[in-house]
Amino acid sequence: MRTSLFEPFTEIDLPLPDRRDGKVRASWAIGHDRRLIVTTDRLSAFDRILAGVPYKGQVLNQLAAWWFDRTSDIVPNHVVSVPDPNALLARAAVPLPVEVVVRGHITGVTDTSVWGMYSEGQRSIYGYDFPDGLAKNTPLPNHIVTPTTKAQAGGHDVPLTCAQVVERGLLDADLWERVMDIALTVFGRGVEIAEQAGLILADTKYEFGMTHDGDLILIDEIHTPDSSRVWMADSYERRLADGNEPESLDKEDVRRAFAELGYKGEGPIPNVPDEVWSATTARYIVAYERLTGTPFDPGAYPVPERLTANLTKAGLL
Repeated sequence: MRTSLFEPFTEIDLPLPDRRDGKVRASWAIGHDRRLIVTTDRLSAFDRILAGVPYKGQVLNQLAAWWFDRTSDIVPNHVVSVPDPNALLARAAVPLPVEVVVRGHITGVTDTSVWGMYSEGQRSIYGYDFPDGLAKNTPLPNHIVTPTTKAQAGGHDVPLTCAQVVERGLLDADLWERVMDIALTVFGRGVEIAEQAGLILADTKYEFGMTHDGDLILIDEIHTPDSSRVWMADSYERRLADGNEPESLDKEDVRRAFAELGYKGEGPIPNVPDEVWSATTARYIVAYERLTGTPFDPGAYPVPERLTANLTKAGLL
């Protein structure tokens, strides 16, 4: 039984062409060079959809738009407009076949996380050599790019070295160099803004795409609790000293809850207490408010009715 007063927004059907579904988002074609992207409340981890979390989709959509605006001087992005709290009108782009993860701390519980591999005894990870004696959740000497392949349906992301991106023909050398430079610069901006909000941006994932005109742009989402690990700065040192995990404002607590049950993406999805999901909603909203400096204005539920009305008003339906 859900502790919320309404069901999370997990499904949507719109009378638009060329529907494409991801774990969290669905998109449709608007003309030849635009796409309407709707962000649901679905939460994914371990490359599986685990549940629906109320207001999560709205936080992701609006916070990503906020971040896109604050990094547009570094790299163009796909935002055209935000016609609804859960929807984005975007420039159409072909995604690059590489997910670009930038890490500022050694952390994580998944098999592709640096800490996951380091804790199993690996010292050469993603093409970088790590010394013995590193502690979980501590800063890395430098921000690093750790690419992965994009998971296919039912599969998992596969770690790559930066050199393998070019060696395997996923991207040419010049484009990959541009992507890495942009990713590190955007991450640096994110770290600075998060610090001003009393937060630590520990790591994040970026996706890039090429428009029909051949422009490289940032797509998907940026510095959200879904794509990043975000920690509270004021309790960070104390919690590490006590041997505890950082106080997070992302979905890492969900990953840990499932990992503690022995689940890492294979087999039936186990049940976790309802409190895990209500706490996740609260963390996402706190992240939004701390970063943007504005109160979260919850959109009306059920979402499909509100969404349809707003898209009609915007001339998109």
